[in-house]
Amino acid sequence: MLRSLKLVGVGPAPEIEMEFGSRINVMTGDNGLGKSFVLDVIWWALSGTWAGLPAWPRADAEEARIEFNSNGFAAAQFDHQRQQWSDFVVSPDALVMYARVDGSVAMWDPARSMLLGSMSEVVFHFSANEIIHGSRQNGRDIIRGLIADWVTWQERKPETPSGQAFAHLCRILEILSPNPAGGELIRPARAVRLFVDDAREFPTIDVGYGNVPIIHASAGLRRIISLAYLTVWAWHEHIEASRLLKQEPVRNIVFLMDEVENHLHPEWQRRILPALLEVLEGLGEGMQVQAHITTHAPMVLASLEPHWNDETDELFVFDLKDGRVVLDAEELVTRGDASRWLTSHVFKLPMARSIEAERAIEDAKAVMRGEEPQFHKTPEDIDQALHHTLPGQDPFWPRWLVFMEKPGA
Repeated sequence: MLRSLKLVGVGPAPEIEMEFGSRINVMTGDNGLGKSFVLDVIWWALSGTWAGLPAWPRADAEEARIEFNSNGFAAAQFDHQRQQWSDFVVSPDALVMYARVDGSVAMWDPARSMLLGSMSEVVFHFSANEIIHGSRQNGRDIIRGLIADWVTWQERKPETPSGQAFAHLCRILEILSPNPAGGELIRPARAVRLFVDDAREFPTIDVGYGNVPIIHASAGLRRIISLAYLTVWAWHEHIEASRLLKQEPVRNIVFLMDEVENHLHPEWQRRILPALLEVLEGLGEGMQVQAHITTHAPMVLASLEPHWNDETDELFVFDLKDGRVVLDAEELVTRGDASRWLTSHVFKLPMARSIEAERAIEDAKAVMRGEEPQFHKTPEDIDQALHHTLPGQDPFWPRWLVFMEKPGA
């Protein structure tokens, strides 16, 4: 688990310091302020490798340093002569998964780190294509891929390890479904042959109107299904490696996910993060999960309100003030309505409306105060804009209609 992180001379601000919660850590804020960058650094601190390009010193920095506390304090300096970060000992006692926004997933398995030597062997970086189709190195299957494993697991008897993996996958898919209570489930269907020049059978899912091959499913479905498969694969591989090494499996998981709401309908957005936590905490008895999540979705924050614990969870808000990126740890306040998140200090929208409706209402308020409107010339223009942008039952109408009925309005 990662307890703290401090960046000096690297990243969007001259200095960033974060104290993490032991369970849920959510980062939000405007685009381009460093949320994904911080996730990359968290992954590096836990694995010793970069999932993408390495962090680079700021041009105005005298020194570049990253400090963090995982199983003890560690620090790395950027060596300008060697153009790389100094080495440090990686020793997380947790399975680490990093789901990136491009569909790739990076993984660290502490059981394999006991056996394999180089960092490149210990850490897995799977592209979205490799998760689906598999990856081979030096004649060995690093991962067979969703297509091959799914079909094999589905064909095996329930009491076999492969059959148990498929049952586990089915349970996870049900939990991660868009709306289980409403019957919107991700249900595996029978595998089918698709192509003349490809002898493989491809797994399919029942989407309600028929069976769809996973390779033809929507982007949102593919991302969630791939994540479900890789979770099962990673955990069962860890169990098997631990068995062969005569050691106990870990009871800690660190899970990183960039833009958890990516490709998902709002109905799914309000379920996905609590569902992911349920899946990860259900992998084993006494499982401790630390999640680091980025999001731009008010529905995701609203979904966390019933599950939030101020003792174990942290909300970080990235903001731009006077040309500087500022990071604040905020209290997650129960708002009860996703639209209230839009108008909170977290997202800072003046109104949860279209820009045109917002401008019409602001001008209407200005006129009612006896001030000059900014976007419309006359009360009649404002009235026309309000009729064009607001529904008949909008709560703003009574105020405006009373004003317009006054003499001289």
